[in-house]
Amino acid sequence: MSTAETAAATPPAEGSPLKRAIGPKLLILFVIGDILGTGIYATTGKVAGKVGGALWLPFAIGFVVAILTAASYVELVGKYPKAAGAALYTQKAFQLPFFTFIVAFMVMCSGLSSASAAARAFSGDYMAELTNNALPPTLIAITFIVLLAALNLRGVSESVKTNVVLTLVELTGLLIILGIGAYAILTGGGEPSRLGEFQAEGTGYALLTSVLGATALGFFAFVGFEDSVNMAEETKDPARNFPRAIFLGVAVTGTIYVLVALISSLLVDYRVLEGSSGPLLEVVKAGGVEFPPKLFALIALFAVSNSALINIMMASRLCYGMANERILPRGMARILPRRRTPVVGIVFVSLLAIGLVSTGEIEGLGDTTAFLLLCVFAVVNVAVLVLRRDRVEHKHFRTPTALPVLGALTAIILASPLADRAADVYIRAGVLLAIGIALWVVNKLVLRARGED
Repeated sequence: MSTAETAAATPPAEGSPLKRAIGPKLLILFVIGDILGTGIYATTGKVAGKVGGALWLPFAIGFVVAILTAASYVELVGKYPKAAGAALYTQKAFQLPFFTFIVAFMVMCSGLSSASAAARAFSGDYMAELTNNALPPTLIAITFIVLLAALNLRGVSESVKTNVVLTLVELTGLLIILGIGAYAILTGGGEPSRLGEFQAEGTGYALLTSVLGATALGFFAFVGFEDSVNMAEETKDPARNFPRAIFLGVAVTGTIYVLVALISSLLVDYRVLEGSSGPLLEVVKAGGVEFPPKLFALIALFAVSNSALINIMMASRLCYGMANERILPRGMARILPRRRTPVVGIVFVSLLAIGLVSTGEIEGLGDTTAFLLLCVFAVVNVAVLVLRRDRVEHKHFRTPTALPVLGALTAIILASPLADRAADVYIRAGVLLAIGIALWVVNKLVLRARGED
C-alpha cells in the first residue's frame, strides 16, 4: 500500500481546512432534518403496497435496525472525527484500499440515489396538487437538483441554516398528520382492523418476505444519520456532540414514523396509498379535517427539498474526504477560496444525480438507496468490532458489543434476496459499482504515472 493510501489509516489531524460552523443544537436539527423527508413523505405508500395495512410494522423494525447501526457510527465518529465517514472506518479496519473505495463509492451513490428519489418526489403528486401537471416532472426534478447544487456552492453555513428552516417545516407537516390522526381517533373515524392486515396471503415464507421487503424499503426513511458523520470536520467538538445528536435524531424520527404509519393505515386503504407518490396528501384528504391540500402539498415539497439538499451536501463532502485520502483524484478536494466549499465534489455529484433522476422512479431509487446502505452498514458494524484494538487518546462513546453484532446480522438479512427486492434495484446498484471500479482503475493509473503509487 502506498503512502497516499495509508493516509486513511492515520490519526485525525486537529485542524481542518473546512469551517467548523455546526454547534450541538444545529447538529441535532441537522440530523433530524437529514432523516426526515422523502422516505416518510413519498415512499409510505410503496411500503404499504408491499406489506398491507400493517404499515406500522416495517417502520418499527426499521427503527430498531437504525438504532443498532447508529450506535456503531456514534462510536466511530467520536473515535475518528474526520469527513470520510464509512470509507475511513473501512480502511482503518481492513487495510484494503480497493474495498475501501467500493464502500465509499456505495455511500456516495446511496446519497445520490436518495437525492434523486427526493427530486422525483418533488416533481410528483405533491407538485401536481399545486400545478395540475402543467410542467414535465423530469424537467422539474433536474432543475431542482441544479438549484440545490447552487445553494451548496454558496456555503455550508447557508446550507445548514436552510436545513434548519426546512426541518421545522417538514416537522410541522408531520405534526399536522398526527393531529389529523388524533382527531379521527377521538371522533371514531378510520378503520382499526386495517392495522393487522397483511398484503401477503397465508403465512410462512410469503409473509416473511413481504414484511422484510417492506422493511427494507421503509428503511429508506431512516437513512441520513450516517450522512451526518461526514460533517465531522465542520462540527464543533464532534466527539462530544455527535452521540446525543444521532441518538436523539433517530429516536425522534422513529417515533414520528411509527405514529404516521399507524395513522396512514387507519385512515386510508393501503391500495390507495400504494398508488400515490404523495401518500400523506391522501391522509390529509381522508382525515375529516378541513386542512387545505395545497398547503400540505407545499409543506411536503419543502420536506423532500430538505432530504435532497442534505444528501447532495453529504455526497460532495464524501468526495472531498476521499480525494484528500487519494482514494479519488486529488482535484476533487478543490475548494472555493472564499466560500471554502468543495466545488468539484458538488459539481460531480450533482451531474450524477441528474443522470439518476432522469432514469429512475421513486420506489426503485429509494430501494436502491436502502440496499446500498444496508451493505455498507453491515461493513461498518463489523469494522467497529475490529477497531476495538485501535486505541485513541481522547475519550469517546463506546457501544455495547452486542449492538454491532445484531446490527450486522439485520443489515445482511435486509440486503439479501429474502427482502423480495425488484431486480432493477440490483441492476442499478451493479451499474453504479461498475462505474466505481472504472474510477478506481483510472485513479490508480494516474497515481502510478505520477510515481505516487
